[in-house]
Amino acid sequence: MHHCTLSPSQTGLCGARKNENDQIVCINYGRITSIALDPIEKKPLHMFCPESLVLSVGSFGCNLRCPFCQNHEISMTDGTGIHTIEMTPQMLADQALAYKGAGNIGVAYTYNEPLIGWEYVRDTAALVKEAGMKNVLVTNGTAELSILEELLPYIDAMNIDLKGFRQEYYDKLGGSLETVKNFIARAAADCHVELTTLIVPGENDEVSEMEEEAAWIASVEDSAGKKIPLHVTRFFPRYHMLDRDATDVAQIHRLADTARKYLDCVFVGNC
Repeated sequence: MHHCTLSPSQTGLCGARKNENDQIVCINYGRITSIALDPIEKKPLHMFCPESLVLSVGSFGCNLRCPFCQNHEISMTDGTGIHTIEMTPQMLADQALAYKGAGNIGVAYTYNEPLIGWEYVRDTAALVKEAGMKNVLVTNGTAELSILEELLPYIDAMNIDLKGFRQEYYDKLGGSLETVKNFIARAAADCHVELTTLIVPGENDEVSEMEEEAAWIASVEDSAGKKIPLHVTRFFPRYHMLDRDATDVAQIHRLADTARKYLDCVFVGNC
């Protein structure tokens, strides 16, 4: 989304794309920092293959700069000084299949922002789908629609972060609300989509903002609209945001009740 103009040997804001010999290359391709067999509900996905497990993998880097990031050790780096393992798309697809007997349904691309290394997601997801398993994308939705189109044939479900519903808030995070809205609308037309909004005290915790957000979600064209699940999630102090308290639980429930006026499926998280 940022369309960084990179000098020779320079790495982009995301930490994962670099100018090497006048070619922009993805330096986190196949470099895995985290891998675990997780419950699908942890993504969070509550309306897609409930009570199943999914092999979850992440690399490094991110195209936003959220000061509350819970995975900042891997998301706010260009890979320097952190441990990674090399895993080709075929190796990851084979690993997913090996865990099928343990209840694994496929692969979730998560932990850091997977879209900054979308080529690896595409290549792996094609093999996973060919093996008869499922692909899950956990993303902030900050990407051009052309990238989404490359992935949609292979992705079965997404959880997309909708950080808030004010561009002023996205300015603080280094993103674009309109970009994310367009991404959500397109994804929901062809894929199971659930949304997550982390409620940060003093930033995006007003009832009026949730009213606007939920009304917009319900209006999304070419999709189930009101049936898109929304996870309203409690903030805890993390990373550069250790200076404020966790979100008041009563406010989380108040905002969830507000969203339920527009949406059929609203869940609270971290309460």
